[in-house]
Amino acid sequence: MQNNNPVKPKVWKMLLISWLFVYPVINLMFLAVFPLVVDFHPLLRTLVFTVILVPLMGIFIPKLHRYFWGWITR
Repeated sequence: MQNNNPVKPKVWKMLLISWLFVYPVINLMFLAVFPLVVDFHPLLRTLVFTVILVPLMGIFIPKLHRYFWGWITR
């Protein structure tokens, strides 16, 4: 008999993987990007940061979740 109940991921593990990606990327962005936009209006600085960060998250976080799927579902 086939099991129709898919394995549910542990949400806290998915959040941890996501945070472990985002935290260093933000710190690197502060080192690399912030000096270039320091004189921009705060809303424009935030726009620049999010234009860079959100696509990176969209590309790499699903890959990290797939890579660590065995651990996430344990």
